[in-house]
Amino acid sequence: MNRFILGLLSAVSVVTLPAFLEAQNVAPASEQIAGAVLALPKEMRDGAGVMGYRVTGKLELLRAAKNGMLCLADDPAEEKFHVSCYADTMEPFMARGRSLRAGGVKGAQVDTARFAEVKAGKIKMPTAPAALYQIFADSFDASTGSVKNGRYLFVVYIPFATPATTGLSTVPSDTKPWLMLPGTPKAHIMFSSTM
Repeated sequence: MNRFILGLLSAVSVVTLPAFLEAQNVAPASEQIAGAVLALPKEMRDGAGVMGYRVTGKLELLRAAKNGMLCLADDPAEEKFHVSCYADTMEPFMARGRSLRAGGVKGAQVDTARFAEVKAGKIKMPTAPAALYQIFADSFDASTGSVKNGRYLFVVYIPFATPATTGLSTVPSDTKPWLMLPGTPKAHIMFSSTM
C-alpha cells in the first residue's frame, strides 16, 4: 500500500512540478499590469485591458479593457523588457500575427499572410486611426514602476494611408513623424523618443 501511494505521489509530482516551476518565472498579475500600462499616458492606464501570463508562453486576459486600449505585458521568456498598448480595434490584426508566429511563421511572411487575409476580408482593419504605444528597455523595476534604458515608440496606424493621403514623408526621421509601410493594411505614422 505504501509503495502504491509513494508511486502515485511520484507520478503526480512529475506531472505538476514542471508547471509549478514554470509558473514561478512569471511575475504576479499586478506587476505585469503595472509594467504593461506604463507605455500609456497616465490618464489612460486605469481603463486599459491587459493580456499577460499566468504560465510562461500562454498569453491570456488579466484585465478587461474599459477605454478601448489593450496592453500586452512583458513576455517572461524574453531577456529584455518590452510592452505594448494599442487601440483594441487593431486586435484582430495583432492576434493573427501572434497566432502565425506561434505556428512557426517568421519575419516578413507574417505580414504577407496578414495582408492577404485583410484583402480577402478575413481580418477587419479599423476605419479610423489607431494608436500603438510601446516601451523597449533593459529591465523593469516593479518596486519603483520604472524601466532601465527605456526607449519609447509611438505609432498611429492608418491602414492603406499614403504620402498623398497624409502629407507625410516616407523617409525615416529621428526628429519628425514619417509614414511607414504606405499603402498597406499596416501603414502607420512613426514617432519615437527616449525616456
